[in-house]
Amino acid sequence: MRYRLWLQLANRRLFKQRGTSVTIMAMLILSFFSWWYGAGWWSVIDSFKPRVTGVQESFSVGQLLRTLFAPWRRIITYPGSDLGQRFRAWGDNVFSRAIGFVVRLFVLLIALVALVLVAALTAIEVVVWLLLPIAIPGCIVAGLVI
Repeated sequence: MRYRLWLQLANRRLFKQRGTSVTIMAMLILSFFSWWYGAGWWSVIDSFKPRVTGVQESFSVGQLLRTLFAPWRRIITYPGSDLGQRFRAWGDNVFSRAIGFVVRLFVLLIALVALVLVAALTAIEVVVWLLLPIAIPGCIVAGLVI
């Protein structure tokens, strides 16, 4: 008799605890999805600007644009007093500026490719972020079926 009474009380407590744990689990799941599709998704979208800024700072895009036609490594030749030396200095300086232009333009093109890559990867991340909670149970079900 005592055993049955204790078993009934234990079952009531366990059932009551199960109900509480189910409620807590439901609240946890709802808060996860609320964060995932709310603040989490916006933080992924907001991470685009720091990534672009990081690429621009890594390649020094602003400085490269400001000094696009500057001589390469500031190598300049000062003209002499003779006309031949002046033409030679002018040719050397034009050649130095052309080399500087080509090198800086090449680096700017690489920076553009990096920016496009960052934009594409961020767009893929945003789409994957939206689909990932759906994909995980889908993969589990697909694994069970196969």
